[in-house]
Amino acid sequence: MSEIRYNAITGDWVIIAVERSKRPMNFSDAAAKASVPEYLDSCPFCRGNEHIAPDEEFRISDAEGGWRIRAVRNKFSALSFTGEPVALNNARRTINGVGRHEVIIESPRHNHFMAFHSTQQTVDLLSVYRNRFLNFYEDPRVKHVILYKNHGPEAGTSLEHPHSQIVGTPVVPGQVVQRIELAERSYRETGKCLFCRTMTEEIAEQKRLVAETEHFVAFIPFASLSPYHVWIFPKVHSACFSTISENAMTDLASLLNSVLGKLYTALHNPSYNFVIRSLSPQEADLPQFHWYLAIVPRIAKAAGFELGTGMYINSSVPEHSAETLRAADLPLPVTV
Repeated sequence: MSEIRYNAITGDWVIIAVERSKRPMNFSDAAAKASVPEYLDSCPFCRGNEHIAPDEEFRISDAEGGWRIRAVRNKFSALSFTGEPVALNNARRTINGVGRHEVIIESPRHNHFMAFHSTQQTVDLLSVYRNRFLNFYEDPRVKHVILYKNHGPEAGTSLEHPHSQIVGTPVVPGQVVQRIELAERSYRETGKCLFCRTMTEEIAEQKRLVAETEHFVAFIPFASLSPYHVWIFPKVHSACFSTISENAMTDLASLLNSVLGKLYTALHNPSYNFVIRSLSPQEADLPQFHWYLAIVPRIAKAAGFELGTGMYINSSVPEHSAETLRAADLPLPVTV
């Protein structure tokens, strides 16, 4: 029989459709994927094509004077880099669409995806994330910053070259507001952080754990909104990603590589999105919110039921998915 589970952190009801549960192979594209070249002359993110994406904001250089990671302004930014968030129509709550939007190019190589990163390569990437995150919050127009990555066509990526994005918006998005309110309500009722309590329960039960390190725990939520949806929580409470210590950053890089590598192996290189959910540096000490990283393989599609009800149908039992990932092998890292 199916179960209907409640996700206390997102506020969603989820149908865990046991009868429709699928093995990992059913979720993956069984067709052989064409090999990806190391360089494309038409790709704006490949080494040697920097003139196509010239608006560089930050980089990590290599020993030869080139670069390993670049942050550039997004040519097709969702928001305007110039201007002020002035109200245009108070009755309809409209403001100018100004803010910040950058692309973080993760490697000079067109085919060097995160599942094959070394720990140091991901540490470098996370350090760029933190640098740009703090820089965005120095802009007084920015009220919320989101760091995210789209991998694969089903995840909405338009360029194959491995990259992440960061956006600073002049408003706090409604979904973020909703989750803050849920966390605040839980804190008022219990006097404890909802995220910390959830993490403690998952560690105690072990059933949905994917991996655990000194500083982080990766698990599939009890009421996972979609198949193989993984959350990575820091064990030290903080509402803001930028408070991460150097030791914890290395730990997170190793864990993130492991989870992405296991997803790559178990689901045959699925499309996925990951998002760092965090409040601002000024809100880091808030006791009710806890930053975390969410990884969402795009192996199922929302349809009429989800659109019509706001409920999700998950055809993968979280406990079974976690067991599959724990058992999955890791691809070998590729050095550059």
